[in-house]
Amino acid sequence: MDIFSFGVHFTDEKSCRLHFKEQRDKEGVLCNRCGSTDHYWLQNKWSYQCKSCAARISLRSGTVLESSKLSFMIWYKTIFLLSTTKKGFSSKEIQRQLGLKRYEPVWAMVHKLRKAMGKRDERYTLEGMIEMDEGYFTIEASKHEHKTQKAGRGSKTKSNVMVLAESTVLKDIDTGKVDRQSRYFKAKVLEDHKAEGTDHTLKQAIDEEQVIVFTHKSTSYLDIADYVELHITEKSNEKITKETLKWVHIAISNAKRNFAGTYHKIKKKYLQLYLNEFVYKLNRRYFGDKIFDRLVIASITATGH
Repeated sequence: MDIFSFGVHFTDEKSCRLHFKEQRDKEGVLCNRCGSTDHYWLQNKWSYQCKSCAARISLRSGTVLESSKLSFMIWYKTIFLLSTTKKGFSSKEIQRQLGLKRYEPVWAMVHKLRKAMGKRDERYTLEGMIEMDEGYFTIEASKHEHKTQKAGRGSKTKSNVMVLAESTVLKDIDTGKVDRQSRYFKAKVLEDHKAEGTDHTLKQAIDEEQVIVFTHKSTSYLDIADYVELHITEKSNEKITKETLKWVHIAISNAKRNFAGTYHKIKKKYLQLYLNEFVYKLNRRYFGDKIFDRLVIASITATGH
């Protein structure tokens, strides 16, 4: 959706509310009191009323908009800004674009949407052939790290991130050339370099045991063969970077460049949220205009049923 289409479809607060209700009706509404999914719509209250227990559920309730004092129009403009570009916007830039005086509500809104993106992608798993490797992302040093480092304010450190790419092998019938194309990605911040964290991340990411996993040789990957169909390892070199783990390294490189060019600094506790946004857009790189509605749906289902 471009800015002109957005302006045509969403002219005021009511048009945004109606669109949000339309999308929420498609997903279904769950009563928090009795669990029923049958409701009346109270037009004058902009709320649902449960047919079983008469409990009322506001249009925002159970979504990322719950408890927010920002208007639907502000939320929709933010969803538009986040979904319309590959690189995205910092919260500070979104605040400027929206013309809002306070930064904190904008920061909270953007992070809620990034969390919703992550929740949506958690529903999907990888299958077939999977590339897997780790990347080190620059983040702001913690207070403890500030004290142990000689550098002053603004010191930086690194955080380890596991990145996985679902890839398929394609062979050109005429030339016989074999190439690997990537479909979907996942990225997870790791707390340490222990095998337990690596194993847990992979288990959550894969659909079933019948997968083939490609990695470089590492002591952190020793147990992978126990719960996948085949684990193929190669010694780290230029070839494995450009061929075997091609898409993982492209994703890591693009994410680092994206973060460096968009955000002033990232704290470790929020790094996963920034990765959520990057991967969400990457997995939907062919969605075009549909990504706006998809993000609206993600904001509805992230904290609901």
